[in-house]
Amino acid sequence: MKLPRRRFLHLAAGAAALPAASRFAAAESYPSRPVHLIVGYAAGGPADIAARLIAQRLSERLGQPFVVENRAGANSNIATEAVVRAAPDGYTLLLATGSNVFNTALYDNLTFNFSNDIAPVASIMRTPGVMEVTPSFPAKTVPEFIAYAKANPGKINVASAGPGSAPHLYSELFKMMAGVDLVQVHYHGSGPALPDLIGGQVQVMFDPIASSIPFIRAGTLRALAVTTAERLDVLPDIPTVGDFVPGYEASSWEGIAAPKNTPTEIIDKLNREINAGLLDPTMRGRITNLGATVLMGSPSDFRKLIADETEKWGKVIRAANIKPE
Repeated sequence: MKLPRRRFLHLAAGAAALPAASRFAAAESYPSRPVHLIVGYAAGGPADIAARLIAQRLSERLGQPFVVENRAGANSNIATEAVVRAAPDGYTLLLATGSNVFNTALYDNLTFNFSNDIAPVASIMRTPGVMEVTPSFPAKTVPEFIAYAKANPGKINVASAGPGSAPHLYSELFKMMAGVDLVQVHYHGSGPALPDLIGGQVQVMFDPIASSIPFIRAGTLRALAVTTAERLDVLPDIPTVGDFVPGYEASSWEGIAAPKNTPTEIIDKLNREINAGLLDPTMRGRITNLGATVLMGSPSDFRKLIADETEKWGKVIRAANIKPE
């Protein structure tokens, strides 16, 4: 039976609209079961705390549990691969961090491409670092430190949390931009490095502020500068490295990502709820207490951040010929 042309076009238009209608319906009903938020680090650290803050907010607002799963190992690559390989339905999410962009240049044999294989959902916070020295170190300012380092090349030990870690990359960027020769001493994390810094076995470290601020406040470490572009509320009297080394900025970040091809409607729904949570004074206070700053934006803003950071730290890693352990 031949259909009249008008009837045929009407049916065709209706059929074409079905996928869009089903996507909107899926977004409206999302989530209808528990959502898993995968974290590539052990419980208790800044990334884990950020994940649990967001998970609690989303659970309360969306009526389903957002369950945090810690899958530590391989500098967060295990967790990232699990999310990349998951179904793109919004029920498996990743707590993405700056380490993800570091890893892009550090590892030659990754089975995924972070920038291409994830869908950015929302940024959460920026985690700054602090340039700090043992109290007995003669320099009390960044210009004094640079002058001392240039007068004593290769004689200052800088602690890192391991090859390719944020403290390592922050210090390599400083070495390049300030033109100084510092000797890298690698530790398995900030925890083992800090006692040696306090004791003077190493002289300087560019550490995430969350792990160092108790020692700075106690006077067992001296903060010379923060690594962000602007001063921080938690250390308002401490200048930035960029005040003395123009253009220097080094910080990490945390955000939520999903597998590639996750429906846009679901991503937008999560983004709205996360940004609304970041406006809440209680949540902002919790983030500030970590020494971090709130980082809000759209999925496209987060994608640009990832692209810019991948390019920036890739250049540092290649220039310094950094290889993972």
